[in-house]
Amino acid sequence: MPDPIAPKDQLDLLAQEIQSDPLETAADLDAYRIRYLSRKQGRITELLKQIPAVDPSDRKAFGAAVNGLKSLAEERIAEAEARIGPVDDAASGAPDLTLPGRRPVRGSLHPITQARREIERVFAGFGFTIAEGPEIEDDWHNFTALNFPPDHPARDMQDTFFVEPPSGPGTGIFLRTHTSPVQIRVMEGTPPPIRVIIPGRVYRNEAISYKSFCLFHQMEGLVVAEGVSMAELKQVLHAFAVEMFGTDVRMRFRPSFFPFTEPSAEVDIWWKDERLPDGGRWLEILGCGMVDPAVLEAVGIDSERYTGYAFGMGIERIAMLRHGITDIRVLYENDARFLEQFA
Repeated sequence: MPDPIAPKDQLDLLAQEIQSDPLETAADLDAYRIRYLSRKQGRITELLKQIPAVDPSDRKAFGAAVNGLKSLAEERIAEAEARIGPVDDAASGAPDLTLPGRRPVRGSLHPITQARREIERVFAGFGFTIAEGPEIEDDWHNFTALNFPPDHPARDMQDTFFVEPPSGPGTGIFLRTHTSPVQIRVMEGTPPPIRVIIPGRVYRNEAISYKSFCLFHQMEGLVVAEGVSMAELKQVLHAFAVEMFGTDVRMRFRPSFFPFTEPSAEVDIWWKDERLPDGGRWLEILGCGMVDPAVLEAVGIDSERYTGYAFGMGIERIAMLRHGITDIRVLYENDARFLEQFA
């Protein structure tokens, strides 16, 4: 194996190169530093690594000679920097402070969050407060107290994500299928008058398509007091539609059925679309109705004294209508190109 130690004449030759290499430009200076002092490939650095292998009797002299070369190179670098300045910013990697600044990327609220906050703002103006509840529910709050009969298809495991499978009628723990169980929890713990809205995520085992998803968001409202009527419900929802869709909004109430309200209705708005033969079409935005007396009695509220109304809407549907979004799936894909439109 050849002796790795450089003989004295080689050290003298290296000293001559260190002394004579030109240092006229910043590029020369950068190349000079790399050639002799680079940690990975510098010629002096390689000699310093050989010191432990030198015979102990020669190690001191060899080390002194190599350190002398290092000092010589550093002196030339210092002299050149004083004369021509440091290496230019581009070569050194330092930032060029003369360049114009980069505009920071702006984040934005998700369109679902924007829609939720706007809905909350509108109903806050009508005197509603916000109530929230757990996303994992039991059968009593999610179904039974809301007047769902034992054989209702919504109880079927095909439509519900169960955490603990049911062991019999009225049992099981699962992801809530609507935010209505929060209505039950509010009525259980708060005496009338009650005036709340309930935002939150809900889960249903549905086929995913352009108009349905296994996860979505609801906004429900509940009012319980003396003398509450269907006329008040219709007025509140009309005022909401005006705030969300403009003063020229057209809306209609269609009779419907829900286990927890009677009478019940679905609410549509007329969505203008010049591409259609009639210049638009009716689109459902929510369901509503008067709270069924059986629901009030289930939570200990006197249905002879108090009446109430409830409504529920999909926040995704409101966001899609406001922004002209035609496929619900894009709301969950986290595509920055889509989301940055809402900054």
